[in-house]
Amino acid sequence: MADPQGVLIVVERSDTGMAPITAELAGAGAQLAKALGQDLSAAVCSDSASSPGLVQAVGRLGVKRVFVAEHAALAGFQIEAHLAALEQVIKQANPRVVLLGKTVQGRDLGPRLAFRLGCGLAQDCVEIGWDQGRNTLQAVRPVYGGASQARVLVVTSPAFAALRPKAFEPVPETAGATAEVVKVAVSLDSIGPVAKLVNRTKQEAAGVRLEDARTVVSGGRGLGGPEPFKVLHELATALGGAVGASRAACDAGWVPYPYQIGLTGKSIGADLYIAIGISGASQHLAGISGVKNIVAINKDGEANIFKEARYGVVGDWSKVVPAFLQAVKEMASR
Repeated sequence: MADPQGVLIVVERSDTGMAPITAELAGAGAQLAKALGQDLSAAVCSDSASSPGLVQAVGRLGVKRVFVAEHAALAGFQIEAHLAALEQVIKQANPRVVLLGKTVQGRDLGPRLAFRLGCGLAQDCVEIGWDQGRNTLQAVRPVYGGASQARVLVVTSPAFAALRPKAFEPVPETAGATAEVVKVAVSLDSIGPVAKLVNRTKQEAAGVRLEDARTVVSGGRGLGGPEPFKVLHELATALGGAVGASRAACDAGWVPYPYQIGLTGKSIGADLYIAIGISGASQHLAGISGVKNIVAINKDGEANIFKEARYGVVGDWSKVVPAFLQAVKEMASR
């Protein structure tokens, strides 16, 4: 077999098409491919009805070629079918590096794929690069609940890495850009599902999705109860953003768990993050590592969040936030 070449990203689907994590994988993969002096490719596993749209969308991300596996069993995310299909795609593509998202699907696929192929996997990466001296993949990932970071090497070929969502800049789509399409004939007929989806319940949500919001207003234990979140919602609406929360606020039942930001919650990459009554535990900071500007409001001047914040206000949130909200409304009305 020829020597492994290039970087392969695993395309992830959402209910509406290509999931946002795919553009982030393309951004990280393009830089890695450039360091290697090799090509960036993508893997699409889907049914014949969905794959053309996915291939076109991925082509606009600047990949050189798209390896496409089509089969009826790949219509939805069924782990055994996708696992077998990707294993066959990777063997044909023969990449040096495989990148996945550290998402619900990626958590299932990454370890299983790496094990099947006898390869190493770096999980939850916030940085990746190529170690020219050792000629291997280098990654940085949080450890000890986000309190420290570890620099690891993946010396196998291919080397697998699962990237944390919102930790890498997404590649903007280029209108009219296309990629070479390589069809992969996968054999899945003998694979019977060990688990099947019985039912799916969608939760109705209004406004901007927390993961996509450019501005996030978040509350923690320091708010003292669920009532203050009404003010946070009002502020977030005025700023055109979304509301988040620390794990403590969610555990207390003040807001539902989909609001949770942190190591065991959602990762965000907002331009502006306003942390109100949040102490700044390492687990929470792990979820906002991609945020560009943090504003902290806390009555405890020694709170850890101030070490990470660009701007900080030491004071009672019940006095600071309403005044800030009023100022935002006045500016908006001018």
